[in-house]
Amino acid sequence: MINQTLVRQMTLCGFLALACPVVSGEAQNSPGQDDEYVALKSFSVLGDAQAAQAVAGSAHFIAPQDLEQFGHSDVLRVLRQVPGVYLQDEEGYGLRPNIGIRGSGLDRSSRITLLEDGVLIAPAPYAAPAAYYFPGVQRMHAMEVIKGPAAVALGPRTTGGALNMLSTPVPEMLAGSIQLRAGEEQTFQGTARLGDSGDRVGWLLEANRQQTDGFKRLDNGGDTGYSLNDYVAKLRVRSARDALWDQSLEIKLGYWEHDANETYLGLTDADFAATPYRRYAGSRLDRLNAHHSQYQATWTLAPPGGRWDLVLSAYRNEFHRNWYKLGKVAGTSISKILADPMTYSNELAWLRGDSDSPNDALNLRNNNRAYFSQGVQALLHTDIAGERAWHEIELGLRVHEDQEDRLQDEDLYRIDNGAMVLTTDGAPGSQANRVSSAHALALHISDRIQAGKWSFSPGVRYERISLKREDYSTSDPSRLAGPTRLRDNDVEVVVPGLGITWKALESVLVIGGINKGFNPPAPGTAASAEKSLNLEGGLRFQRGGLGIEAIGFISDYDNLVGTCTASTGGDCVIGDQFDGGEATVRGIELGGRYRLNDLTGHGFAVPIEINYTWTPTASFDSAFASDFEPWGDVTRGDRMPYVPEHQLQFGAGLEGPRFGLTARLNYQDTTRTVAGSGDIPVSESADSRLVVDLAAYWEINPHLRLTSRVENLSDQTYNVARRPAGMRPGMPRTLTVGFRYDL
Repeated sequence: MINQTLVRQMTLCGFLALACPVVSGEAQNSPGQDDEYVALKSFSVLGDAQAAQAVAGSAHFIAPQDLEQFGHSDVLRVLRQVPGVYLQDEEGYGLRPNIGIRGSGLDRSSRITLLEDGVLIAPAPYAAPAAYYFPGVQRMHAMEVIKGPAAVALGPRTTGGALNMLSTPVPEMLAGSIQLRAGEEQTFQGTARLGDSGDRVGWLLEANRQQTDGFKRLDNGGDTGYSLNDYVAKLRVRSARDALWDQSLEIKLGYWEHDANETYLGLTDADFAATPYRRYAGSRLDRLNAHHSQYQATWTLAPPGGRWDLVLSAYRNEFHRNWYKLGKVAGTSISKILADPMTYSNELAWLRGDSDSPNDALNLRNNNRAYFSQGVQALLHTDIAGERAWHEIELGLRVHEDQEDRLQDEDLYRIDNGAMVLTTDGAPGSQANRVSSAHALALHISDRIQAGKWSFSPGVRYERISLKREDYSTSDPSRLAGPTRLRDNDVEVVVPGLGITWKALESVLVIGGINKGFNPPAPGTAASAEKSLNLEGGLRFQRGGLGIEAIGFISDYDNLVGTCTASTGGDCVIGDQFDGGEATVRGIELGGRYRLNDLTGHGFAVPIEINYTWTPTASFDSAFASDFEPWGDVTRGDRMPYVPEHQLQFGAGLEGPRFGLTARLNYQDTTRTVAGSGDIPVSESADSRLVVDLAAYWEINPHLRLTSRVENLSDQTYNVARRPAGMRPGMPRTLTVGFRYDL
């Protein structure tokens, strides 16, 4: 039987062989030891926070207690505690997050590898990775952020790194909980879980609900909030305790549905200064409807003695969304109108509902898209004890396919006395009628070699990707005539990486790494794949309750690629890619934690943590012109947009026997929204801000806990971005209170 330590590290070490800690053969258990019997878990990359400290590279494990402390439903607020991660808010709730790692770019989190339980989770990870679907944070048990050479085995996007989200595990005994929160703007958050395990069969049922009326105020009234339902069921069957071979089969089924009255339309600078939470009348009909289904089966196998183990997963994800939203007024994009309100004063007046417009003045698009992704992935892991070194070898395989299907049309409206009136109803497929698809084969092999105080983690990943885009006539929604244009492109790449650690002292671990960064191109594009050379080096210090980590990194791009999406703004053709040439990102990540226990001798504790990212360099090394709005016309030395130089989060708390109070202070300096040099123009910046969140709990008894949370305690007003169009506010001060009851 495999012991708990080995279980933690074989979980999708599976696609992270480079980072797994070594476990000696002597630590393994023999069959029949009931106290060591555990279910084989095949979903985690790191295992736990302690294992993350042994990684030959930068890796962060956000533990269950860290998620529970604030109970955030916004993944951006959760990830603020990880240095080297760049975040751009959009609607204030983190529903469609923009996440980047080490300057990789962050639009719709499409520049990093996103996984849930070790499986690719973006709508179409190769063909259309923009994360219009993102798993609900409330149902996550833990999160893992992996950067540098440690991310090579995960792929396909290795420039920045990966985020793996771990859903609630099947409990080992009868367990259940109900957690409810309510707050301003008719906000409600609820989570209910119930599960149990016998000797061989375990199960879990989970339901999550979120809803709010929203904090923005729509001209002439209307809802600016959202609702979200998220359901998961799990069934696990495992071998008998005295079985010769240790086996487990876990099946996960999930369904997610989302309805949001959300828009891409922001505000002009003047309107933001006057009423930052206003929404113009022209966005009244903007609405997103989406649903997602997931199916996953994972089988694990380990023979007697545990000298090797096999993890095999099959998965399918289906996602459909239709975002009906305003894109143009009188043929001009909303981003241009808000950026230059003097030139487009008539169009702005129509947006505001201040004056009546001609027929067909406002263009609303049915962004109707269907996605699927499916595949099989396998991991074979084995340990070999040599005379002078211990080898931990892993072989990984992924066979994957995904697709995005667009069948979009546009409706035209006029503004009449502040109301929107339909004047032309577009036919299905009349705006866009195309299918993008990808087939991928990925292999990786790695070896973690432990020799005395040194460890070496060489690894290599091979990807073969076939991409295709089929364009159909906009007058042929049934596609009976076949495609009018067919474009395809194939990519074959080898991605090597090497991580090294040296135990300089009992409490000091020196780490270093080098790896190739890679991002595949879009289907049918003429742009090249993105490639870079990534370097990192630093140290970790751990003694008692004090932990410190300092890592420097360099991402040296041979070719930085930008992708045009509606969320980037501008007038570029959706799906087009732009070669940005050579670029360089350099930075330092600092993190520290300390826990002062038994303060005053009465059982009080003071936990303290700090995370800081300094990115002095994030520049283009060549000049070029593009229609990609965040870049535009670039001069050599221009700084990249949405890469702040300074990011800081400081947290401190007070914990007693039955209560806890925690404050987190988050700072981000002024950030460019368009590439440029020198002083940042006000019209091309997102505000610096200092935001404080506060959380508290009081334990009534071992089963019942009262909770409260205040986000943006000082009620600071700040602009988070100028995309997709115009200025967008961060969330104002928001209070929620609730309780958690555990069986």
